[in-house]
Amino acid sequence: MSKIENTRVTPGGQPKKVGLRWGIILLLLLGAVVNYLDRSNLSIANTTIAAEFGLSSTQMGLLLSAFLWPYALANLPAGWLVDRFGPKKMFSWASGLWSVATIVSAFVNSYSLLYAMRMLLGVSESPFFTSGLKVTERWFAKSERGLPTSIINTGSQIANAIAPPLLTVLMLTMTWRGMFIFVGAIGLIIMLIWLKVYRDPTFAEKQAINQNDMTADAVPATESDAAQPETKAKWSSLFKNSSTWFMIIGNFGIMFTIWVYLTWLPSYLEKEQGFTLKETGWIASIPFVAGIIGVLLGGFISDYFIRKGVAPVTSRKIPIVGGAILAASSVAPIPYIDSTVVSIVLLSIGYFASQLPSGVIWTLAADIAPREQVASLGAIQNFGGFLGAALAPIATGYILDTTGSFNNVFLLGASLLVMGAISYGIFLKKPITRAS
Repeated sequence: MSKIENTRVTPGGQPKKVGLRWGIILLLLLGAVVNYLDRSNLSIANTTIAAEFGLSSTQMGLLLSAFLWPYALANLPAGWLVDRFGPKKMFSWASGLWSVATIVSAFVNSYSLLYAMRMLLGVSESPFFTSGLKVTERWFAKSERGLPTSIINTGSQIANAIAPPLLTVLMLTMTWRGMFIFVGAIGLIIMLIWLKVYRDPTFAEKQAINQNDMTADAVPATESDAAQPETKAKWSSLFKNSSTWFMIIGNFGIMFTIWVYLTWLPSYLEKEQGFTLKETGWIASIPFVAGIIGVLLGGFISDYFIRKGVAPVTSRKIPIVGGAILAASSVAPIPYIDSTVVSIVLLSIGYFASQLPSGVIWTLAADIAPREQVASLGAIQNFGGFLGAALAPIATGYILDTTGSFNNVFLLGASLLVMGAISYGIFLKKPITRAS
């Protein structure tokens, strides 16, 4: 464990007990929960809003997807912006803007304005996870970076598990508009706390954090080097490296299946397993609870292998590739299973396994990218993932319309998971060299 856990250098040069970096991780975890609650609120209120606005199923489907495409595309500049301006400024602006977009959504009275607010939500949420990646890169050494990154990513799984009951209660007690305002207000509170609490590590703290790293550029040689802003990132140069493309393809394959769960699992449980709406609300939470364990375990596994002396890139690939293969092996047999219990068990194992890579994928970007391009590479990789996420509900709907069954959805998801495992496991081999 790094000495930074116990000390920081005060102006007088004396060490002082702190838990700052883990407090920052906790705040980012809360931010991730709110981030995903803002995404989920429309899904909870969709029937109510559709009735109030007189929307068809097609219009509501387009509204539900309005977040995903802007989010995927905005990840590309978001990573560069985080590298350029740092996580303090970017997370502050992002959380403030997405909270305002959520609150404003509560006051709109037209489909077009609500659609615009969902697009704005997608754009404004894009810097969040890249900001978290930049924080862990600055505050944690390679050998301990997997766990805090995974903790941040656990926030999405916590939100997925609690969103149905929590947001339903809020909607029933204060209408869907009150629910939007409540969730947006929490985001503004987190923004204010972040502005008060967050700071980058000092030069002495960077020395302590990276004392056990073996890489030559783990820490700046002098304090004047540490004071230099990270403004030299050449965003476009990353696309010239094959590793970037394999990370895009790999994350595309993994995220496709994850978003099939997020968008179509309740429908599957109702239509093909015969559960009532009330039963579905509880049963659908089982895979998401398993996903919380998966995210944390993935970070623990990767850090464990690094501590055992395995190269960082290989250590990250173990839970990524292993998780993708296990997930594929779990969802592929579902079309041929008649037992409801076995199907739910396989679904839960599949989602658990698909979440093993979630936090580690972000940590891999920090390990494989040059220091000044960490957030940029993480965002580009996330862009690939959310292309898969955006296509998942569309492809699933098309398959259901043409076949009337989820069988081919599971087979397609399994195939893409294998593609992701191959892309990361075989073709991604070494860190990206620093751009000249």
